[in-house]
Amino acid sequence: MANHKSAEKRIRQTATRTEVNRARVSRIRTFIKKVETAIASGKKTEAQAALKAAQPEMMRGVSKGVLKLNAASRKLSRLSASIKKLAA
Repeated sequence: MANHKSAEKRIRQTATRTEVNRARVSRIRTFIKKVETAIASGKKTEAQAALKAAQPEMMRGVSKGVLKLNAASRKLSRLSASIKKLAA
């Protein structure tokens, strides 16, 4: 357990930050799931609209540090590729 005031404060700050970051990650996952369900149902226009909404949310996660840039880029690329396959 923390013995100093500063250590106690760091514990409080870490708990707050963890809660915020978990909410951000959860929000990103929800946006990705919306795209994936639209792809699974075969609705191309709905999937494109969901991807357009998910992209800024994922990039916001990158800027906030809850997601790596390459991971976000890879996920967006794979989602857009699977949307393109819907037309074929």
